[in-house]
Amino acid sequence: MLTLAVNTFRERWRLFAGAITAVALGVALVQSSLLVMVATDRAPIPPGVTGRAREDLREGYAGAATLLGMTVMLSAFLTVFIVGSTFAFTVAQRRRDLALLRLVGGGRGQLVLLLLGEALLLGLTGTALGVLAGLPATWLQARLLIALGFLPDGFPLVWDGGVLIASGCVGVTVALVGVLAAARRAAKVRPLDALRDTGGAARVMTPVRWLAGLSSLAFTIWMVTLAQSADLLGAMLMGLGISIMGAVSLSALSPLVVPLAGRVLGAVLRTSTLGELAQANLRDGVRRSASTAAPLIVLVALLLGLTGTLGSLALMSGEEQRHLVRGDLVVTSSGADLDRIAAVPGVAAASPQLSLSMSVTARHHEVNRTWRQTHYAGIVAIDASAYTRTHDLRLRAGSLTRLHGRTIALGPGMAESGIRVGSTVTAAVNGHKTRLKVVAALRPTLENYSETFLVPRDLVPASTLAAAKAETVIRLAPGASRSTVRTAMRAAGADKVQTVPQWADDRTAAQQRGNVGILAVLMGMAGGYAVVAVINAVMIAGTERRTEFAAARVTGLTRPQVIRAALIESWAVTAIGLVLGCTVAAGALAGMLAASVRAAGRPLVDVPWTLLGITTVAAFAVTGAASIWTTYSATKPRPVALLAARE
Repeated sequence: MLTLAVNTFRERWRLFAGAITAVALGVALVQSSLLVMVATDRAPIPPGVTGRAREDLREGYAGAATLLGMTVMLSAFLTVFIVGSTFAFTVAQRRRDLALLRLVGGGRGQLVLLLLGEALLLGLTGTALGVLAGLPATWLQARLLIALGFLPDGFPLVWDGGVLIASGCVGVTVALVGVLAAARRAAKVRPLDALRDTGGAARVMTPVRWLAGLSSLAFTIWMVTLAQSADLLGAMLMGLGISIMGAVSLSALSPLVVPLAGRVLGAVLRTSTLGELAQANLRDGVRRSASTAAPLIVLVALLLGLTGTLGSLALMSGEEQRHLVRGDLVVTSSGADLDRIAAVPGVAAASPQLSLSMSVTARHHEVNRTWRQTHYAGIVAIDASAYTRTHDLRLRAGSLTRLHGRTIALGPGMAESGIRVGSTVTAAVNGHKTRLKVVAALRPTLENYSETFLVPRDLVPASTLAAAKAETVIRLAPGASRSTVRTAMRAAGADKVQTVPQWADDRTAAQQRGNVGILAVLMGMAGGYAVVAVINAVMIAGTERRTEFAAARVTGLTRPQVIRAALIESWAVTAIGLVLGCTVAAGALAGMLAASVRAAGRPLVDVPWTLLGITTVAAFAVTGAASIWTTYSATKPRPVALLAARE
């Protein structure tokens, strides 16, 4: 069987090209991700850096490791999905050859061994290519993480032999796992059914596929229903789950839903002869249509669902800041200019927040675990009385009225840290350490870079306050002109003067930029897989349809007409895949819509229209180019010669 597998693999390598590419991409991404993860674990902290820089490096390394771990898991999932769907389509195209093998004496076990042998060769070839591609991929991935701010400039990469072994095992294992289901199904089909394309050979929706598709669909519908009554964070988590499970369910049910959606397109396609022919091919070529639509469903569902969910969370974060800050203007300046800014005519109240370069060492408590940790980021000095006048406080414990002298409050960033109100922490300002009592704890907010600690201004030396960066919330006196006050603020030394909505929008945009960077890493990879899968499905189908194209030509169609009919069919499948993927994304965003209406009183949903437009144009361009090239190549021989060879 291995010899036969080698011969088949060598002679019909085009059928395996897409799966090989998918395995190579998976191995390259796994190898590069693991190598960078190893490097983040071993990267030394440069000597002489400040405590804040050390904390930023560690947080960046942790964020990079988390993102790379997500990349590894998504790579494995997409590789198994693409290899499985591609190989299942390949086996379906070869069902007559496999049936003849059974008729001449081959058993079911031998057929499975043959297909697993081909999978082994596929995995080894893809792994070899992936290991080579993983070398530049490691450098590119590190550069991308540096550009996103997770890693510092000059981040040192390392080489680890264990990673090479692990990525090789991943490639071969993924290929075998992806092929196993198709191999077992092919072995169960009776040879005569395969030759006549009846019975089990004609059945596209297998019991396992029905079970996977319907169970995933039921779970998706349950999550969509549950998300309608969830809070914002719950709706976000549900949205992420809906994007993933909905994509899995519709891709598994694609042989059923794609032809049904094709009937809806029938009214448009039947307006021309070529369109009617394309609709008939769409209806009859279920495997072909499903194999092309499935990766598009997965891509669009994940891309739009995740992007829209995180974008909606950022919008809600900005809306939350608008409600939490009770002011008219937000002024950015240095600490040395605070007195002049507060003295500007028309200012009724000024509440400065000064970002400090200091450290706080606190004891954290969790179930069965206690540890001490030093924090450097997000420590701000405030005037408690002014802060309460300009902020809508949501305290979890304690009171900010006690925030004076040797005291400290837990900001939103430390709300879930386990630090107890009433305990003491050690603060270091300008090298001087002092013990501070925790007197209050604020509730967490949606913003992912909220303040960690609040300290009273009278605790910090005046020279330190003067050198700090300040952000001051201003409440105007009744009748004061906002434009006049803004002009006076700039004259008083303000670097930036914004309204509260403008300030909140800037914070939302900053959070969006971070989300876009993370999604660019994950969804760019998913897009690459989808392109490989779509092109591979179109090319395999076109190569195997040469006789069909020849029959259409001898019945009166010209070669350009055959190419246009195939293009219309391909674009129809593309449109169906995009619509179904958007349906899943809409289900993911429905929970965010309901949660935003309950929380803010108005809908706040970020629909990524620009991304949808780019994805739509790219999908039609890729499937169109693949269809034209494949059909053009398949129609090169004279149709009479192809039909005569068949006879």
